[in-house]
Amino acid sequence: MAAQAYTETLMASLPVPATHLLSLFPTISPETTRHGARFLFQSHKPNPRTSCSISFANRALPCPISKPGLSRAIPNYSSVPIEANPKRDAATIREICEGHVPEHVIRRAEEVGYVRPTDVQLQALPVLFSGRDSILHAQTGSGKTLAYLLLIFSVINTQRSAVQAVIVVPTRELGMQVTRVARMLAGRPMELELEQKGCTVMALLDGGMLRRHKSWLKAEPPTIVVATIRSLCQMLEKQILKLESMRVLIIDEVDSMFNSSKEVSSLRKLLTSYSSLNNRQTIFASASIPQHRRFLHDCIQQKWTKSDVVHVHVNPIQPMPSCLHHRFVICGKSRRHKTLLSILHSDAPESSIIFVGEQSEKSKKAGNVPSTTLLVDFLKVSYVGCSDIHLLEEDTNFNLRAASLSEVRQGGNYLLVATNIAARGVDLPETTHIYNFDLPGTAVDYLHRAGRTGRKPFSDNKCTVTNIIMSEERFVLQRYENELMFTCEELIL
Repeated sequence: MAAQAYTETLMASLPVPATHLLSLFPTISPETTRHGARFLFQSHKPNPRTSCSISFANRALPCPISKPGLSRAIPNYSSVPIEANPKRDAATIREICEGHVPEHVIRRAEEVGYVRPTDVQLQALPVLFSGRDSILHAQTGSGKTLAYLLLIFSVINTQRSAVQAVIVVPTRELGMQVTRVARMLAGRPMELELEQKGCTVMALLDGGMLRRHKSWLKAEPPTIVVATIRSLCQMLEKQILKLESMRVLIIDEVDSMFNSSKEVSSLRKLLTSYSSLNNRQTIFASASIPQHRRFLHDCIQQKWTKSDVVHVHVNPIQPMPSCLHHRFVICGKSRRHKTLLSILHSDAPESSIIFVGEQSEKSKKAGNVPSTTLLVDFLKVSYVGCSDIHLLEEDTNFNLRAASLSEVRQGGNYLLVATNIAARGVDLPETTHIYNFDLPGTAVDYLHRAGRTGRKPFSDNKCTVTNIIMSEERFVLQRYENELMFTCEELIL
């Protein structure tokens, strides 16, 4: 369904006949992939469940592989040589980043615990530092954000008063998270602050105070802008923000953009009209990129990226983190609240998220109380295991959403009731349990919901994803299991 939405929304957004567009989107075949190659190889620290594939075009790429014998060509891709990477045995982020990233940024990363690279950082950073356009395709919580932020700090010049890097995000929540990490890395020792100008990071997000941002942009442009596509395009259309000095463009959670034809149209303008691909390094990132081979081809055809774009696909064999335990319980619709309560008492989770489906437009017009509100009211009365119950949903005021997330992060012991708005970008590493009170509509949504837990790098702690379903929904869950390659056990109460 997500793959179909990608193709359909892209076609609907372009001002050309569908028959002409189809000629730009041929199915990937030996003929259409003769200028690209893809390899499957083991990461530096072998994990039986972890592998990485890299697709690239036109010329050989220095990339870390353990042994040439472990590389094997995937069908429909031609084989090209891979040059040896002198830093393939790097055991720390410092060893990979030295010579590229300023020392104070590396030190800040180490101070907050970023010492050993995750698989995606180990495989992607040499590619990013080489200057190639890239598609980072890896599990949720795998470290993609830190990888592209380290790239940004390797290329920006803080002495220039201009926007040099833009990070586009789909939601305000993800934007706040990325901004927080970027500002943390940009922090400088006092002696450097006195010597030279520092890096400034602006959050240009939906619901923000755009009037204040206009004044900031006119007075002194920030070095890095983190923005939602709508707010960014508003500033670009009014020529308040200019991108002629932009060196890096990041599109995070790129697949979510294709859920809206308006966002696709805005994204196309950003990639082709407001900036030039020849003057920037373009990075797409997501845990889920439907039809990723076609997407790679389309990026070149639509001139979103240069022709030598690299696809770094970490763990294509297992898209779901291995630390997750999936289970389901079958019950009638009228018993779902009590069933959830029984599971919560049994699990006694310290930190958990309960996902509930969005309220339909028909239900809103009828004046019905949202199921999220009903569930929160029920839990506050019936569940004594957690006094800290929060609600996060699309219709909640921006400030209230920010306040809820802030309280959750500070409290530690929490239960968050949320809609799909929390499925992407909400980084709560302490979360150990996910409960799907309503089954998500697609396998991609399931992947991102499940990815809100198991987010502590190098942790062996098991986390749980529990699905409360009716008997007729079992086949839907089985379809997700097949598509995402995981096993879901039945829980008998």
